[in-house]
Amino acid sequence: MTKVVQTKEAPEAIGPYSQGIIVNNMFYSSGQIPLTPSGEMINGDITEQTHQVFRNLKAVLKEAGASLETVVKATVFLADMNQFAEVNEVYGQYFDTHKPARSCVEVARLPKDALVEIEVIALVK
Repeated sequence: MTKVVQTKEAPEAIGPYSQGIIVNNMFYSSGQIPLTPSGEMINGDITEQTHQVFRNLKAVLKEAGASLETVVKATVFLADMNQFAEVNEVYGQYFDTHKPARSCVEVARLPKDALVEIEVIALVK
């Protein structure tokens, strides 16, 4: 069984994909970039952008019946690996005691020239 996840509390997809999908009690998010729910880009520094990404992730996780505490895997995409420490600082504020598996990769470019994008896989409660 699959279920598409859609919430107005996170930005709409900017292409032909969903904010996330649930398959067999597992939630798979699409990558979240620092857009507000109204679709405005947060053009601040990497710290501000990462906080917005987490606000978006929390919204889609909630809509899916999951949470940051049920995330089992995160993938972080960075436009510049030199900003790894700043992203890690913010990341640790959201994953303080619960520490899911994670990958972090540098990419040539992200949609809308974002500095960071994060996708997660989580158990649905």
